[in-house]
Amino acid sequence: MATSKEYIQYLLDQLSGLEGISSRSMMGEYIIYYKERIAAYVCDERLLVKPVEAAKAYIPDGVFEPPYEGAKDMLLVENVDNPEYLKGLFEAIYEELPPPKKKK
Repeated sequence: MATSKEYIQYLLDQLSGLEGISSRSMMGEYIIYYKERIAAYVCDERLLVKPVEAAKAYIPDGVFEPPYEGAKDMLLVENVDNPEYLKGLFEAIYEELPPPKKKK
């Protein structure tokens, strides 16, 4: 089941309090960028963040799931209805997210 445009728009609305949020479609699913760094995947109507240490601390009882078959596990974010919670999560993980790769 691919992620609907309505769901990704809902998540982007929830994250609208952050500067530098954007998304990109990828084969029916989405990548969410925070200040040009990959912060999360949205797959099958699920928000999954990179499992950096700050994310694990922010969601201590979090569930790890792969975004798609064969992928590395990511941390499932279930509290998507709380914009302040999401804002805090993305701000907490930012420093640990890998910077974008330089284009050749």
